[in-house]
Amino acid sequence: MLAERAGMRIHEVPVDWVDDPDSSVDVLRTAVEDLRGIARLGRAFATGALPLADVRAQFGRGPLAAPDPAGVPRGMTGQAVRFAAVGVASTLAYLLLYSLLRGALGPFGANLVALVLTAVANTAANRRLTFGIRGTAGAATHQVQGLIVFALGLALTTGALAVLPAGAGHLVELAVLVAANALATVLRFIAFRSWIFRSRRSPQEAS
Repeated sequence: MLAERAGMRIHEVPVDWVDDPDSSVDVLRTAVEDLRGIARLGRAFATGALPLADVRAQFGRGPLAAPDPAGVPRGMTGQAVRFAAVGVASTLAYLLLYSLLRGALGPFGANLVALVLTAVANTAANRRLTFGIRGTAGAATHQVQGLIVFALGLALTTGALAVLPAGAGHLVELAVLVAANALATVLRFIAFRSWIFRSRRSPQEAS
């Protein structure tokens, strides 16, 4: 994985496997060590701490001309944690609004109103807390872009409600909406980071 991320050429070499029933390998200990190694590698990906420059230097290679391909840029882990916290609060607010409005507006109307209100609040909260953007400059544009992304969440949740069988209970509706919102949340984070707030760096990335 380090070699691949450092831009090295990878070759596969076939081998013949002969099973040895008398092997002294401790399968459980080996599996645990492998899982620990995967966890260490995952943390390195998440924090951008892979020693790619050192790997290339050991092979006499210069710095990579392209941007660091470590996978997850520095600061992204913190952004993801803050985004998740905002997402949990938004989902709870959405479920509360949906439950309160469903009797008067029906499932589709309640879904629309609850999503619009929470989408505006979600974009504002992520703008300030997740991506560290202060002031009013560009706030209106960010809200418009956020509403465009919100349309995706509306399509997912409306589709989820549409496929529910008639007579499905309220708890089933809420469970389906939570699942649809979870998918929409992942797509929203990608859109926020790569499009809406792309030109801004988080406080962690700026420091």
